[in-house]
Amino acid sequence: MRKVIVSMYLTLNGVMEDPAWTTPYWNDEIAKFKFDELFSSDALLLGRVTYQGFAAAWPSMTDEEGFADRMNSLPKFVVSKTLAEVMWNACLIKENVSEEVSKLKQQPGQDILIYGSGDLVDTLIQHDLIDEYRLLVYPIILGMGKRLFREGREMTLRLLDTKTFSSGVVALIYRTKKNE
Repeated sequence: MRKVIVSMYLTLNGVMEDPAWTTPYWNDEIAKFKFDELFSSDALLLGRVTYQGFAAAWPSMTDEEGFADRMNSLPKFVVSKTLAEVMWNACLIKENVSEEVSKLKQQPGQDILIYGSGDLVDTLIQHDLIDEYRLLVYPIILGMGKRLFREGREMTLRLLDTKTFSSGVVALIYRTKKNE
């Protein structure tokens, strides 16, 4: 069974929104981490806002390492009640989100990766469909912004791995208890 993996940039106080604050900390170590993560997946699952931002930026990007080619070629599953159509190698999920994601998990293949998409992640948390969290925690605190884990959510996670990057960013990799 495929795993649904949440990959998220977070501040120390849990803010995930508009991660422009990550730029000063980006380095080759983080780039390699993100490269390995993308290449161990064979599909992206995105909410509307993240999809629209990515679809506006990624199709014109290129790089020698092949990250852009991989990003552009992967199938994307976009969860939105408001979009009428999607492009960029994408398929639209308009309703029955938990059922559709459960079906995707049953298909053969590699991991399904979620970038950003806080509302989608919250929906999947409610339906116990997240298998792993890969949280890149940045040494910055923002006074306000959307949080990954919303009030009222309770869960127990098991730490699988940590990695500290020279820029001060820490990768925390957690598995949900149901996957032990």
